[in-house]
Amino acid sequence: MGPHRVLMLGSGFVTRPTLDILSDAGIEVTVACRNLESAKKLSEGVKFARAISLDVTDSKALDAAVAEHNLIISLIPYTFHTTVIKSAIRNKKNVVTTSYISPAMLELEQQARDAGITVLNEIGLDPGIDHLYAVSTIENVHEAGGKIRSFESFCGGLPSPEDSGNPLGYRFSWSSRGVLLALRNAARFYQDGKVVNIAGPDLMATAKPYHIYPGFAFVAYPNRDSTVYKERYNIPEAQTIIRGTLRYRGFPEFVKVLVDIGFLSDEARDFLNEPVAWKEATQKILKISSSGEKDLFTAISSRATFKDNDEKSRIMAGLKWIGIFSDSRIAPKGNPLDTLCATLEEKMQYEEGERDLVMLQHRFEITNKNGTEETRTCTLCEYGAPTGSGGYSAMAKLVGVPCGVAVKQILDGTISDKGILAPITSKINAPLMKELKEKYGIECREKVH
Repeated sequence: MGPHRVLMLGSGFVTRPTLDILSDAGIEVTVACRNLESAKKLSEGVKFARAISLDVTDSKALDAAVAEHNLIISLIPYTFHTTVIKSAIRNKKNVVTTSYISPAMLELEQQARDAGITVLNEIGLDPGIDHLYAVSTIENVHEAGGKIRSFESFCGGLPSPEDSGNPLGYRFSWSSRGVLLALRNAARFYQDGKVVNIAGPDLMATAKPYHIYPGFAFVAYPNRDSTVYKERYNIPEAQTIIRGTLRYRGFPEFVKVLVDIGFLSDEARDFLNEPVAWKEATQKILKISSSGEKDLFTAISSRATFKDNDEKSRIMAGLKWIGIFSDSRIAPKGNPLDTLCATLEEKMQYEEGERDLVMLQHRFEITNKNGTEETRTCTLCEYGAPTGSGGYSAMAKLVGVPCGVAVKQILDGTISDKGILAPITSKINAPLMKELKEKYGIECREKVH
């Protein structure tokens, strides 16, 4: 039998660490993108890598490519995963994704089992590394006869503190659209035994200061539906279960104003199809008669709420910095959200020498078998290589490396379960944790408080 062959779909920023790990292991990788140049750029200079152009919506071409490989990595937008998995089922090939299992993917469970294939998902950072350490601690507590009263888990991909100097305290290493759209998602979680529902427009108002280390000014807010983790993590006894996102202080208030004034709307607006001045676009989004800065300020003040004058001054200065009161021309994208994204991406990219930071923390409130109570945390704090240095960003490393390790372990038979899977059992997780820690120095540090 010759070397293993892997088909990697996508060339986004997290793909390079995965590609390097597989190349180092002597695994042949075909990098496939709709745009051949993107695939060539990623595979350039990588041993055992070749580039092809592939449109996954062309089922004949997809089947032909899938048939030639042992395993498929799908790092394209999650909406395409079912198409890829269906092809893998037809060709009896294994699949790895870093995305959450969607209902449409889960519907293929029986077919995947019947085909005898492993489809491992949720093996990046969040989801991914978070699962590994949540399940490990929960199983250890249960084996010792203890109970989990509360489980909170927060993760953030951020600029390092010294590189966070803009009004959002944030930088974009990939599409800003996904980041901003996530801020409109509703959230659902358990708090003290009750299910709490937060509507999308109210999400930012729920953000609260969250202490991890004294040197960081974090705030945290809930993310999507955490209630399913009662069953997923086998913690029926838990009264509080919250998974969420970390940002720097000031971010939620700023975003809430963008929501209040209609800038996160993706509703089509004709006037945003022309490269008009920003101040005119803002005037029309606000539906007022003047584009004078004073009038725009007044209109925003009447639509948004501010805690105090200091906050109002800070946010107005931030809006001015973005340029929405200026004569600068918009990049017309047809709706407020995408037009804003184009400007934010231009102004908030990582610049030469700047680094990113990933912070992940699980916090467990535990009642031990003997009745004593304790708080346990699992924390991962990782800084990326400076932009332009040729090293990985923290986010790329922490998504791409677990993905690469999972691929290797499926190919060598370490992971052999069949069906639509996620890393939420110790059988799958233990070998992944061992290799990530020993070979790549990726681990969450556990501490009892």
